[in-house]
Amino acid sequence: MSDRTDAARRPREIDPRGPRFVAGITALLLLVDVFLGLTTPIGATVAERAVEPAFLLLLAIGLLFLWGVLSPRTAPWGALYRTLVQPRLKPPADLEDPRPPRFAQGVGLVIVTIGLILHLAGVPWALPTAAAVAFAAAFLNAVFGLCLGCQLYLLLQRVGIVGRERPAAA
Repeated sequence: MSDRTDAARRPREIDPRGPRFVAGITALLLLVDVFLGLTTPIGATVAERAVEPAFLLLLAIGLLFLWGVLSPRTAPWGALYRTLVQPRLKPPADLEDPRPPRFAQGVGLVIVTIGLILHLAGVPWALPTAAAVAFAAAFLNAVFGLCLGCQLYLLLQRVGIVGRERPAAA
């Protein structure tokens, strides 16, 4: 296979500082949500739980995760990074594959969705626990550059579950 064919198959590489910027904003929102979730009264009805500030904020964060999975180029925090922050920085030393960060957004979406569903089902502490788990992952990415979802993607790729090459069309 030629280098040209390989380059055409590879996804457009991204600046690795972008996902870290996004993780920083996400971590801040999730930290606020953890504290809001700690004030959630136990024994509320489903309707009351659905309009609590912690639930609404986590729902918004979940929708942002979904946006990041479906259309990462148009997701608001990434667009903010590309338009306001990236032009002020030196070009990155290296670029990275966008698939692991996109997968990590999906992992965040799953964690947040589980927390939202369990919260509506009346499971005490489900919402702040899910927000805290997602916060820990976002914090590690933002501060230390350790993307847990990316590491999970790479592990699953080594096993052959994700990131496999599609067979050529006959």
